Amino acid sequence: MFLKYIHKNQPKSKKFCWILVDFFVNVLKENIRICWCAHGKYAQKLLNDLFTNYTSALRPVEDTNTILNVTLQVTLSQIIDMDERNQILTAYLWIRQVWVDAHLTWDKDDYDGLDTIRIPSSYVWRPDIVLYNNADDHFTGSMDTNVVIRHDGQIMWDSPAITKSSCRVDVSFFPFDAQQCRFTYGSWTYNGNQLDILNAMESADLADLVENVEWEVLGMPAKRNIILYGCCAEPYPDVTYTLKLKRRASFYVFNLLIPCVMISFLAPLGFYLPADSGEKVSLGVTVMLALTVFQLLVAEIMPPSESVPLIGKYYIATMTMITASTALTIFIMNIHYCGPDAKPVPKWAKKVILQYLARMCFVYEVGENCMSPPTEKPEPPYRKGGVSDGERKDRENPCSSQSNEKLLLRNIEYIANCYRDQRATQKRTGEWKKVAKVLDRLFMWIFFIMVFLMSLLIMGKVI
Repeated sequence: MFLKYIHKNQPKSKKFCWILVDFFVNVLKENIRICWCAHGKYAQKLLNDLFTNYTSALRPVEDTNTILNVTLQVTLSQIIDMDERNQILTAYLWIRQVWVDAHLTWDKDDYDGLDTIRIPSSYVWRPDIVLYNNADDHFTGSMDTNVVIRHDGQIMWDSPAITKSSCRVDVSFFPFDAQQCRFTYGSWTYNGNQLDILNAMESADLADLVENVEWEVLGMPAKRNIILYGCCAEPYPDVTYTLKLKRRASFYVFNLLIPCVMISFLAPLGFYLPADSGEKVSLGVTVMLALTVFQLLVAEIMPPSESVPLIGKYYIATMTMITASTALTIFIMNIHYCGPDAKPVPKWAKKVILQYLARMCFVYEVGENCMSPPTEKPEPPYRKGGVSDGERKDRENPCSSQSNEKLLLRNIEYIANCYRDQRATQKRTGEWKKVAKVLDRLFMWIFFIMVFLMSLLIMGKVI
């Protein structure tokens, strides 16, 4: 019948439906308003009843000999900064403390089923749990957020905190190092017979961790300790969270290590540079200055300590090698520029350096090869005056030209002696230059091997 009425009177039925909907909505709003008013009324009454004779200055226990247990849970949200030079770690933490207040209990049936309330934390007693290794200039505790109080007296206090803690930084293997920073929480005034601190989990919560670009978090285990200090006979419990970090070395590898390796490979090339170019020593000094700049950059980052970082040892070893190569370059250039007054090359040097080492280092003169040993070209026999003795006897020399011929012979002999001395000097100078060239090539290969081995050792840490 009602459907027929709606079908026959369709415009009126629409109006009637809207009236019904509006009625039910008003009834629902009224019930909700009454419910909220009731909860607000009972919450106000509960707050007045709880804090009528309550004080936040004393420990909330029925018996003063009772130990109050406080459960601590830490959530690591972000690693803000790691200051290696000042050895300070800045982190953003969420700290949850849970304890039972014996004076803040109620029967929820007396308050319309109200089982929890949220009030400012300054209203209730709070444990004086602080970070023992705090390194902040302006010492501040946790933020004054609200606490959640249950009907059985359990209080849960969640507060965020940005902490600066002291952390011993070991840079022996920088930039491939791993660090361990500790967060030690404990009561500042209550001993273990009055307040006991417990860890809620075996490690800190890392589910909401924001990844750091420089440090990788490996874990943050928690451990409860009981310490007996020399000043007091009572035990003092604490909870220590150990943050295990591993440095992401990609930035330092591409900006400090690889340029140093590339520069160090220029040092052996100074031996390959021709001595007549005049730039052998300049190249070594330039490479030394470049490595000094990188060494200063590393020194600005690292804390002043006795342990030298791994990359610093590599820089020092490379600089020592470049210093030795520059000194050897000066010594070899002195051999290369031996003047006409130089002594001949010793026989042992000719045999060891000019024969064996020259073949090992692939140093050959023009026209030589690796299969045939170098041969000395014999000098042509000296003929005085350009004629033989037999020809001189057969000729008839008039008496008037004998004096001129003797003078000419003496001049030719003097010229030949000068030429012979010049050839001997050139030969000695050439031998010394070849000795210098062989030594250059020998030290070049030696230093190349040294640089390769040092680079292999340092790059092995990356892999």
